[in-house]
Amino acid sequence: MRILVVNNPLSGLRDGAIFNFVRNFLEAGDEVVLRNIDATTPIADYVKDAEDFELVVASGGDGTISAACYALRYSNIPILPFPAGTGNLLVTNLSLPDEPIALAALARHPYLVDFDMAEVSYLVDGVRQTYGFTVAAGAGFDANIMKAAANLKPTFGPGAYVLAAISRANPTYSRFQLELDDRVVTSEGIAVLLLNFAKIGPGLSITHGNNARDGLLEVTVLKPHNAVELLPALFAAFLDRDGGFPGRADAIETHLSATVRITADPPLLTQHDGETTGAVTPLDAQILPAAARLVVPAQTYAWLNP
Repeated sequence: MRILVVNNPLSGLRDGAIFNFVRNFLEAGDEVVLRNIDATTPIADYVKDAEDFELVVASGGDGTISAACYALRYSNIPILPFPAGTGNLLVTNLSLPDEPIALAALARHPYLVDFDMAEVSYLVDGVRQTYGFTVAAGAGFDANIMKAAANLKPTFGPGAYVLAAISRANPTYSRFQLELDDRVVTSEGIAVLLLNFAKIGPGLSITHGNNARDGLLEVTVLKPHNAVELLPALFAAFLDRDGGFPGRADAIETHLSATVRITADPPLLTQHDGETTGAVTPLDAQILPAAARLVVPAQTYAWLNP
């Protein structure tokens, strides 16, 4: 078997787990090509020969994995997300293991599912830039958390996001205009999230009924004025498993759309899968149906294909 590993060595805690994966994967006759990436070269340059491999392993955080998926969109090349970042929400949503030996076994006998991903664009220093995301993009409170957490992650790991949220407990409250497929919606709040996958932790979802294969984004407004007012909705999410708990109804407003343009007054910082570029709203996004062919574990495959 011939596989390509695209590895971001600066992601997460930099524990070298990807090398344990390679060591446990290799059998007689196998070939593994490992390419370390950095921020100076587009990831597309590292995967331009991906069709010569049976599998691509994208090792890093959500930003690295999403960039690989976007570079290989609609190629039908299988991609195994390898959790080497701090949060790795895509791995959480797919219920993938985080242990290298288990991932090596899954790479040998993969279950494949085509998932939606999305494309987001905004102005960066006056130039329109376009990026792909697999989990979520957004504007406002979430983007400020991502920015504040960036320098804390090497020291505090996942706890960096909690510390960043505490330090941004009074985010900017903004008025939103959401231009959706067939309508315009106005709202107010501290953030707008564009969700392809909704899970932000084991058993903890921002919304319920989320489907990353329906060709639609969940456009979700966080309506509280500050982080404290958001806490009851988060508590409800911990208690909720079927979407019936009422505690989040007043805090979260959700619309479904394949395209969206977010305008905010005042403008808000933006992010895509945890990556911030310094760009602010307006933000444009569209769904890319069934664009990413991802490896999933057997239980996820069975759940999606009853």
